[in-house]
Amino acid sequence: MTTTTSRLLLLLSLLQTPRDWPGQVLADRLEISPRTVRRDVDRLREMGYSISALKGPDGGYRLDAGAELPPLLFDDDQVLALAVALQSAPLTGAGIEEAAARALATVRQVMPSRLRHRLDALQFTTLPGLPGTGGSVSPELLLTLATAVRSRQVLRFDYAGAQANDGDVGFSPPRRAEPHHLVASRGRWYLVAWDLDRNDWRIFRADRITPRMPAGARFRQRELPGGSVHAFVSARFRGAEPGKHPGKGSDWPCRGAVILHLPAAAVVPFAADGTVEALGSDRCRLEAGSWSWAALAASFGRFDAELEVAGPPELAAAFGQLAARFAAAAAAR
Repeated sequence: MTTTTSRLLLLLSLLQTPRDWPGQVLADRLEISPRTVRRDVDRLREMGYSISALKGPDGGYRLDAGAELPPLLFDDDQVLALAVALQSAPLTGAGIEEAAARALATVRQVMPSRLRHRLDALQFTTLPGLPGTGGSVSPELLLTLATAVRSRQVLRFDYAGAQANDGDVGFSPPRRAEPHHLVASRGRWYLVAWDLDRNDWRIFRADRITPRMPAGARFRQRELPGGSVHAFVSARFRGAEPGKHPGKGSDWPCRGAVILHLPAAAVVPFAADGTVEALGSDRCRLEAGSWSWAALAASFGRFDAELEVAGPPELAAAFGQLAARFAAAAAAR
């Protein structure tokens, strides 16, 4: 990509922001002269973009709304931003998963081959909020991890916080793992992988990973315990062993669902490993699990909203038991 083309992409990206841009501000942002800004604007107009010139002491430019525009141009960072934003749609609880998938497919069709490959490479799984915290992760790191997952190549990396060897103080050898899934959960990123040195499954925080090059050999993908990445990750964060008998591992022994009189967007941030389904603008269905029916009923009650039991009968009975206990506690005052 030539210097002029790169500059035009950045200029177009700035103009797509809904605001008026003084010519000098654009010149400062692009590190060029106001005269070059005028020439670049003329080039964009020749390509079919309708850009208005603003009057005033400093002059300025605005990309006209509602104009018939050629296919949008994206730089590398914008492509990764689109991939992350559209694939994260399930976490919003707005019921736009299908529309987001179609939008991603539409955008992909109009991209040049090089950018399309980057878009295809960044694939990940979105899960509801998980415990713990995670630091920021660069787009290039996400792309590196996602590419390793997709190509099924052993990943070599340094892991911050890893314990050093006893005989070599301050040194920790690189980890070697077979990457299985890249997972996103409300701004936190995790890599699910088979740790070749520990001979076990691990969940690594992406913000602690520093990849080493070159990548390792290709591998044959192992079967993830628990049946799905959602079940595996949820079980591990509960301290359970995926794939074991209920009550000892893979799933909660008591699972049920309620209809909450709240919008899905208000419930998703507090759903933990539960599943939220939007049922309109002010109602949603929440399915979750716990170690007892009473504990499950109490967890649903924390939302402080009208609710209906969707099932099973054991959950409805647990609500009755809690109601009796709470009524007795209130009467004892």
